[in-house]
Amino acid sequence: MNPSLSSKAQTLQSLKGLITNAQIPDFIVISASEFLAGDGPSSELVLSVVGDCPLIVRSSSIDEDTATASNAGAYLSVSISEIAHLRDAVEAVASSYTTNNKNDEVMIQRYLQNVIFSGVAFTHEVATASPYRAISWSDGSDTSVVTAGRGGSIYHHAAASPYEAPEALKPVISLIEELETVFPDDPLDIEFAVTSDAAGEVLWLLQVRPLILSRPRESVQTQRRRLEDVGLAVSRSIGPHPFLLGSRTVYGVMPDWNPAEIIGLRPRPLALSLYRELITDSIWAYQRNNYGYRNLRSFPLMRHLMGVPYIDVRVSFNSFIPGDLDEELSSRLVDFYLNKLLESPFLHDKVEFEIVLSSFTFDLEQRLGDLRRAGFSLADTRQLSVSLTRLTNRLFDKAVSPINTDIERLGDLSSRRRALYQGTSDPIETIYWLLEDGKRYGTLPFAGLARAGFIAVQLLRSLVNVGVFSQDEVDAYMSSIRTVSSQISEDVKSLDKATFLGLYGHLRPGTYDILSDRYDEAPDRYFDWTSPRETTATSQLSDFELDPVKKRDIEARLIASGIDISVKELFEFIRSGVVMRERAKFEFSKNLSDALREITRLGQKLGYSRDDLSFADVTAFYDMYISGSRSPGDLEASIVMGRKRYSETSRISLPPLIAHESDVWSFVWPETTPNFITQGCVDGPVSTASSSQPLDGSIVFIPHADPGYDWIFAHGIVGLVTAWGGANSHMAIRAGEMGLPAVVGLGEQRFTELARAQRVSVDCANHRISALS
Repeated sequence: MNPSLSSKAQTLQSLKGLITNAQIPDFIVISASEFLAGDGPSSELVLSVVGDCPLIVRSSSIDEDTATASNAGAYLSVSISEIAHLRDAVEAVASSYTTNNKNDEVMIQRYLQNVIFSGVAFTHEVATASPYRAISWSDGSDTSVVTAGRGGSIYHHAAASPYEAPEALKPVISLIEELETVFPDDPLDIEFAVTSDAAGEVLWLLQVRPLILSRPRESVQTQRRRLEDVGLAVSRSIGPHPFLLGSRTVYGVMPDWNPAEIIGLRPRPLALSLYRELITDSIWAYQRNNYGYRNLRSFPLMRHLMGVPYIDVRVSFNSFIPGDLDEELSSRLVDFYLNKLLESPFLHDKVEFEIVLSSFTFDLEQRLGDLRRAGFSLADTRQLSVSLTRLTNRLFDKAVSPINTDIERLGDLSSRRRALYQGTSDPIETIYWLLEDGKRYGTLPFAGLARAGFIAVQLLRSLVNVGVFSQDEVDAYMSSIRTVSSQISEDVKSLDKATFLGLYGHLRPGTYDILSDRYDEAPDRYFDWTSPRETTATSQLSDFELDPVKKRDIEARLIASGIDISVKELFEFIRSGVVMRERAKFEFSKNLSDALREITRLGQKLGYSRDDLSFADVTAFYDMYISGSRSPGDLEASIVMGRKRYSETSRISLPPLIAHESDVWSFVWPETTPNFITQGCVDGPVSTASSSQPLDGSIVFIPHADPGYDWIFAHGIVGLVTAWGGANSHMAIRAGEMGLPAVVGLGEQRFTELARAQRVSVDCANHRISALS
């Protein structure tokens, strides 16, 4: 029989005796309708072909595994331990079919025993249509964990990779390659299992079907060229640098100014260039140095590998070293931080909480103990403690603290924006000055106030770690803080449409994304204006009163640590840090959002759509201003170049952390530890912010912890889940102040799986999220 991709059963039948890298379990194919009518094979015949129970009855419908749709997982598989249950199992499987075709088949197959791991392998990654061997597997005997979307590990191996796969997965890679020679014209979706017995491990092929891709697949040769370029860039930059502490670096999508959370893993060129211009090229370093840390002003924090943004973690860790700390000790600290991240890659979105020591906290002595256990001397840790205490005291001292300057500078932003609109009508000049002022009076103070906000939250968390507060008390305190975000939730209920949009219309769910509509560009999509406006205050913010015993405890700890601040001033600092961080983000986003609106208007005059403009680099608009040219030639060239580059970005798959050049070619997705906000427990239907169904009463899934998504809180949601975002991200703060159960930073793979569910359960107290249906 010539091999062919047809029904599940017929495909496997055509491969029996042909493939050599895996075995196919014995099975028999029957007509479901004939069997149920009493015309099928007897139970004795089934057992003679398949073997003894247990058996599994699997679907093999004519509308499965076609060239246009797989219907993967749509139909039942039923296992039985006794042959007497065969008829019921066949009936259950057949009843799950949506077709009513007399030619529909059912497979009866020997149930594999002693399964040690199982999963699914693709010859191409679905998102990129590039030839990555994408293998999802789970350990244990349950062969449905991956296929049912309940978890599992994920491994990517480029077809062009010069590196070998992990030993356990080599047989699966060999099977993929063999099946590609059998079906050279088809991307493939392969189900497999590995069993173990006295003779050793055996790989079993359970299914082969066409893999449906949304665009043409890419060649191995093209993939090789691209990954060689990226691999060379990594190998050139990952080693020692004469002006940086630390012997090596690591690249990550989530540490520090986490681009995955803010602009996504594959941002369009305009969003990427704006993020670089406004924050990560230089602004971040100027402000960190102003706050008492090492001077990294010539180092960009974020690089991109074929358009995928990464934080240079060594640069980040250098910037968290106090500026007055001994050079030799500082160098050892950076290497310690880097090694800790490599040993625990699941901390990549929590480096400031779990790895780096960047300010005084109440649990500082406990965390310094980790350094001493790693070989740092008592003198080393004392020196670091003194330095961190000095740095923190400077931030607390209102006479010299840079926080005051940042708040003052932020206050100038709106007046300068008004003056700009009154002083010029030239769109190119307007774009230039909106962005320049956005940096100097917006993101520069925001970077500082964000640092203060982080220190505030870390101080609060450390009170839990030393046993002064419970997590419930921290949640209660956070819910007592009124930020600009909580004000939005109140105002949307009480203000008329025009007034509300006048205050908040600049917000958009993708702060840096020109393709994302502002609130005032699509107000009816974001809010329900048909509900009657409330005329009284709707604040649900709780009061928080510090227990006198706890107050004395905190006061004693402050004195003992040499922190020159009262308990009252400490909590004023914490509250102000959270509030001003959110206010600064709100204010600078006005300039950014207005700049994107002006770019859109300019593009329309020149004949470019928003989609066209999303591929331009922001430097094209800077060049138009500086040169005085009004010719669209340079903009056109930027768009053409951006489209070309983004086509490369959309074809590449890279891991969240890159520690070696080999990680460019193959990698296991690291385990993600989500941030569970509040101690609440809730279950509800799944909704997405882009979906048309009502959000009230639902658990909303959004990709990023972006403040532009604040509109969802006007809809009575009961829970929140984000793919990306850290413990100190906007949505983590927002959920905490609302007392809303939330999972922030679930990870892209798990987020994608659960977003497909109809209903999920979120149990923050026990750190659990699961699909209910």
